[in-house]
Amino acid sequence: QKVVEEAPSPFISEETRKKMLDAAVDAAKHIGYTNAGTIEFLVDSDQNFYFLEMNTRLQVEHPVTEEITGLDLVEQQLKMANGEKLAFTREDIQQKGHAIEVRIYAEHPVTFFPSPGKITKLVLPEGEGIRHEVAVETGNDVTPFYDPMIGKLIVFGTTREEACAKLADALRSYVVEGIQTNIPMLFETVTHEQFLAGSTTTKFVEEYYLPKTKAVGK
Repeated sequence: QKVVEEAPSPFISEETRKKMLDAAVDAAKHIGYTNAGTIEFLVDSDQNFYFLEMNTRLQVEHPVTEEITGLDLVEQQLKMANGEKLAFTREDIQQKGHAIEVRIYAEHPVTFFPSPGKITKLVLPEGEGIRHEVAVETGNDVTPFYDPMIGKLIVFGTTREEACAKLADALRSYVVEGIQTNIPMLFETVTHEQFLAGSTTTKFVEEYYLPKTKAVGK
């Protein structure tokens, strides 16, 4: 399960990014697909990329794309579903700044087990470049029957360094009481030297987070 998403990637070169975009566009054209969709790739240490899947919808992480492009993807999806054509081309889209999103889960930050219960207090961090997409408020009951994600925190900065610092400050100020959340895990992740260096991989939790929690447990 992904918990941190950012755009643009600090690892992928512009050349690789263009190749991936070209491949995604070619795939969509080949199957005659129209409307919002997301094609995912896995990338190895040499920046070779491999098709993973296509989701014929917006992704949970679509806000990071919106933040760096200024587009409202939900609006565009609805317009296309209504038979309207896009008012812009691929060449019109300009990327500016850096955006990072973290998923707030109602789960234990070490065991990752769900943590249902009543939210007795919820305080969201505020400030320039901070965005929330939250499904709960103080007094709500979080049940164990659905996905444990209760919100998303998105930050935008002119640089990746600014976005990382803003995200860390926001997580420090984020208050959820009454249930366990993964906020401590998120803070440990986004302040870790490997993350700050842009050197994270799909093995980050296994290599850096879990060993630390086991050491603390001893």
